[in-house]
Amino acid sequence: MKLLRNVTLAAVVMMQTNSAFADVTSGIKMLEAGNVKGSVEVFQQAYDEGDADGAFYIGRLFELGLGTDKDMVRAAQLFGAAAIKGSAKAQNRLGLMHLNGQFVLEDYERAFELICKAAETGDADGQFNCGMLYKDGKGVAADEAKAVAYWQKAAAQAHVASINLLAQAYKNGAGVNADAEHAAKLFANTAAAGNPLALFELAKAYTHGAGVKKDPVKAYSFANLAATRSMEGAAELRDALRAQLSVEQIKEAQAFSRGWKAKPVQFVQ
Repeated sequence: MKLLRNVTLAAVVMMQTNSAFADVTSGIKMLEAGNVKGSVEVFQQAYDEGDADGAFYIGRLFELGLGTDKDMVRAAQLFGAAAIKGSAKAQNRLGLMHLNGQFVLEDYERAFELICKAAETGDADGQFNCGMLYKDGKGVAADEAKAVAYWQKAAAQAHVASINLLAQAYKNGAGVNADAEHAAKLFANTAAAGNPLALFELAKAYTHGAGVKKDPVKAYSFANLAATRSMEGAAELRDALRAQLSVEQIKEAQAFSRGWKAKPVQFVQ
């Protein structure tokens, strides 16, 4: 079964490779290096050899219009072929398309089936999105505790958005007992990696003393960092905090922001 059809780029019509074994990892490396033709050949062979993700990645090429005309219908077909053969990435992506009614039927139950099937395989994006479905009650009865459970699984894989939502849950007591200290700890994790939302939330925590000791200097520093990342509301908080600080405190806060360096997100246990 050839996965690419009617491709405008003649270079990717013929899909033959001399490689004895193909894997999607090498295909991704080729794609990152700008070798679309080579990546498609590898993805095709990987699919032929039983790796369903091969079809997923060719679907992504159609979705993004890389090496071919953008074709969302064809992308959905490829995601469907990959999903049937067990690709968690394809199940999650096709599920999101059903959730939003993008080139497939808007169908919350189908979205839940696909996304949460991906989650059960351990796919972090699937776990994040499955949690969102439980939170919003789409395709399944709303259950904040189950939402938190899925985000915890994804957070254990250092999934930034899941860590942030887990932090929000602890901050608001949604699905778990409210714990401002733990919420601040989780936000500090993703803030350290430069996540704008987490930087802003940490700034607010230091502003009000929520889960951390009240510290307007640190609050200004983190609001300053969030503002440079265009986080809505961060510049306003920074400006309000500035009025509370002495000249020396502003100097200290700005030096902290200037010397701050991002580091990788830590796994959440």
